[in-house]
Amino acid sequence: MSILWLRVAAGLYAVGLLYALLFLFRRGTQFFIPALIAFSIGTVLHLVAIVELWSEAGRFPLTNFFETSSVCAFLIATFFLAAYAYYRIEVFSVCLFPLVFFMTLIGATEFAQPNWTSGLVQSAYLDVHIVTVLIGYAALVLAALGSVFYFLQERQLKKKGDPKPWLKLPPLGTLDGLISVSMNVGFLFITIATLSAVVWASAVKGMQWIFDPEIAFFLFTWAFYLAMIFLRVTAGWRGRRLAWMAVAVLGCSMITWVTHVTLRSPLIRGAH
Repeated sequence: MSILWLRVAAGLYAVGLLYALLFLFRRGTQFFIPALIAFSIGTVLHLVAIVELWSEAGRFPLTNFFETSSVCAFLIATFFLAAYAYYRIEVFSVCLFPLVFFMTLIGATEFAQPNWTSGLVQSAYLDVHIVTVLIGYAALVLAALGSVFYFLQERQLKKKGDPKPWLKLPPLGTLDGLISVSMNVGFLFITIATLSAVVWASAVKGMQWIFDPEIAFFLFTWAFYLAMIFLRVTAGWRGRRLAWMAVAVLGCSMITWVTHVTLRSPLIRGAH
């Protein structure tokens, strides 16, 4: 029963993930309370899962990466709820809701998943994953391109000279908005791609997926992206800092892409 409670908790944490994604597009500000309620119930069920697993195994569940990830997610959720009850700081949820969800999801993949029963479904699922990755990367490329033009426009304005007729650039505010929206869209699709990658890998390789370097790099890229988004939301990073942030995230994503091409993950080869 412990895995059932853990998966239900992950499902409830997913409501928090949805809130965080909506928040980036300024459409989720009224959704915080429902997300918080779902997150709180998920935390309680998460505790039930840990206690039941402890009882079933006769030991505290901290003997492998999956169990450690689950317990760490529970502690982060508990500390967030305690801090929110005292300080009423909502903005931390933008980072912590997605983080707790993915760490709990990783913990829930410790147990064997049913393998693919249909080659057609398997191929379609892989296509969806690849498309979401490419859309996310395309948005990041647009954000990075906007960053380059931002630096050029900023330099041109500092010179206080007449702009060159062949280099008529948009205002800094326009470029700043473009970078911000592109990063939000990129984060949305990279998040969907990361979720599908974890589910895919768990179904194909079971517990061994965690040792796949391609998936590990993908998770690292998503975590780095999440950290940058969190800094933009909480610290109000705009302008030059936002531009450098977009370039850094694209660079990290390109490393992940090169890793994928170089290693040619057996997960992908096995699908064809």
